[in-house]
Amino acid sequence: MLLEQYKEAIENSNIVSKTDINGVITFVNDEFCSISKYSREELIGRTHNVVKHPDIPIENFQKLWTTITNKKTYKATVKNRAKDGSSFYLNTTITPILNRHGEIEEFIAIRYNVTKEIELKLALAKKQELLFMQSRFASLGQMIANIAHQWRQPLSQLNLTLFSLKKASEKSDKENILKYYNNSKKLIKDMSQTIEDFSNFFNPNKKTISFYLTDAINDAIEILKNDIKKNKIDITLSSENILVNGISNELTQVIINLILNAKDAFLINNIQKRQINITVLKSYIGIKVFALIIIEDNAGGIIETDLEKIFEPYFSTKHASVGTGIGLFISKLIIQKSLNGTIEAINSNEGAKFIITIPLLSKETNVSNA
Repeated sequence: MLLEQYKEAIENSNIVSKTDINGVITFVNDEFCSISKYSREELIGRTHNVVKHPDIPIENFQKLWTTITNKKTYKATVKNRAKDGSSFYLNTTITPILNRHGEIEEFIAIRYNVTKEIELKLALAKKQELLFMQSRFASLGQMIANIAHQWRQPLSQLNLTLFSLKKASEKSDKENILKYYNNSKKLIKDMSQTIEDFSNFFNPNKKTISFYLTDAINDAIEILKNDIKKNKIDITLSSENILVNGISNELTQVIINLILNAKDAFLINNIQKRQINITVLKSYIGIKVFALIIIEDNAGGIIETDLEKIFEPYFSTKHASVGTGIGLFISKLIIQKSLNGTIEAINSNEGAKFIITIPLLSKETNVSNA
């Protein structure tokens, strides 16, 4: 009697099915019928392929079958498809039931519905992807402006060189013709390299590699060199040679964002002597080793009540015409996902200080300072 009560409690609070040793359904409860939108008659005698979602790779089911036929319990969150074509997600536990001889007699699957939770996660992931795209477009605009600026001088030089080439050609001056021809080739090659660097920076398919933190930081400074010069910002970089694993252009994007934020703060607070200090060093906590990137400015700092909010999406201390409020949020995601690290902000004596902490593998500690 007590066993029957347990059985009834499980069936009433969970989504339950049973199959024979060949995977043919022998029992489903009302909850299974309700979520799958199939009747009991439509399910009994068929396999669970009836609710299999086409998005799920066959390898998943091979792993499931291997696990349970080896008399082990299988657990997973599974995407399924109902009779009307809608999707639903179930946390699933499949257990082989053994007879007194230790042989598999049947399989019982107990599930519970996590569709709302999974759909919320997917919606958040999609939102984050859109935020990444917005951040990329902001960086794209910055890069295009820098390319335009960098091309003005070589285009002028190329125009003069071609004019000189024409004059030399009219005089049949072979020596100068060759000189101006080679100068033109070099100018075009340099301009082409600018486009190559641009394409590489925005390549969405870059793979995780080992790279020096200094290289990623210098790339950011190079991209922003015209902005830095125009706004009379003095940037000093003090760095150890530290290798990390990740995507270098994404870290470059973070550094770009932090420098641009400091630039805006300089202008808003009317700071005349504008200084940004970037320090890269190692930190040791017990046997754990970390790389620290410290970016400190003298732009006046951040209001204390805003410090806890600045990494939230769409929160900005700037006017809406200046900032979108996603830069620091994206920066935090990049540091977390691409480098398995953290980023925090504090106020120093004269301005804001951002500290990026990246865990290092012990073998990498031997590579630095090489």
